[in-house]
Amino acid sequence: MTEASTSDTSAQTATDEPDAVDQADGETPAEKPSQPDTDLLIREGDIAADYLEGLLDILDYDGDIDMDVQNDRAMVAVSGSLQDLVGQRGVTLEALQELTRLAVYRGTRVPSRLMLDVGGYRDARRKELAATARNAAEQVREHGELVRMAPMSAFERKCVHDVINATDGVVSESEGEEPDRYVVVHPDTD
Repeated sequence: MTEASTSDTSAQTATDEPDAVDQADGETPAEKPSQPDTDLLIREGDIAADYLEGLLDILDYDGDIDMDVQNDRAMVAVSGSLQDLVGQRGVTLEALQELTRLAVYRGTRVPSRLMLDVGGYRDARRKELAATARNAAEQVREHGELVRMAPMSAFERKCVHDVINATDGVVSESEGEEPDRYVVVHPDTD
């Protein structure tokens, strides 16, 4: 079952595109449309939902599929006990998201920034990363030394950068090469 709705929010969240330091989606600012077309985003969600519904049928998994538009991005969520579709540290989910984006591209001929979630993994991971980022910020403020975090996906790094950007006295940047790219948190010297 697919539900389509739109909600136009201006608040920045971790589902927004990666920051200027992190363009891991392979997109450059010039490739992004200046004004997203809500009808196109809804169509992206519908194509993604159809693709995922077919995949769930093939795998004989039960799950409900919901579609929404948030922050100028199609958001598709599959709910149910589908841990196999998330995988260890979300690796399978990331791959499934890319396959879904390819299915959308095949149907629209427009690159998609669609965000896929399975079983609420991204929301739970976002909360976990926020706590980790706050802890790293506290360590940096207490000891005045930088903290290097474990390698993370673009989504995860964006979550950390968002928390650090909202915290006084610390700044963050991404370093390294994919798939071992990580966040470094250090004192704000400005």
